[in-house]
Amino acid sequence: MGISKPSYIACPDCDSLFIAPEVRVGERILCPQCGANLFSPKPDFANRAAALVFAALFFFILANAFPFVGMQEDYRESQMHLAGSVSGLEEDGYPILGGMVGVFTIAAPALVMAALIYILLPLRRGRRLPWALPLCRAMYEARRWNMVEVFLLGVLVSLMKLGKLAKVSVGLSFWAYIGLIACLAAALAAIDHRELWERLEAAEE
Repeated sequence: MGISKPSYIACPDCDSLFIAPEVRVGERILCPQCGANLFSPKPDFANRAAALVFAALFFFILANAFPFVGMQEDYRESQMHLAGSVSGLEEDGYPILGGMVGVFTIAAPALVMAALIYILLPLRRGRRLPWALPLCRAMYEARRWNMVEVFLLGVLVSLMKLGKLAKVSVGLSFWAYIGLIACLAAALAAIDHRELWERLEAAEE
């Protein structure tokens, strides 16, 4: 009778290597060296995360379909859409900055949501679509470029300054963007990375 080899896990923060212990639902394993959260099993994470991703996708569509902010000064009135922040910077002579805003605030969250839907929906039935594992790696890389919170913070600072010069109003897109941030963050928080990889590797193609 063979002896099973222990499985190891590396801390993503300090790279310390440990033997992976058995974990029950509701427990959380912390790195004894730096205190980082290593893994914490979450029951039914695929269904909960998929529901939150679809909610985030709904808010993403609204955020791009309606005006983001509006300005009124005397008899002049203008409205800006979310994509207009990219084209406006390009027209003002800042094409690189406009491209970065487009990548960080539109392309990256769209890639993360598309990858989550592609991975989670089949996983709910115990299946794995082709290229799911490489796509999962790309999704976690894209999370680093997802800066929707930073963009919203910059918008709030700009609104405070512009409010002294003109009457500023926020549109439906602004509130939908906040909903997108909340739902996407909740979807990612609902997933335990270690459990996701284990279920993907065990799933049928």
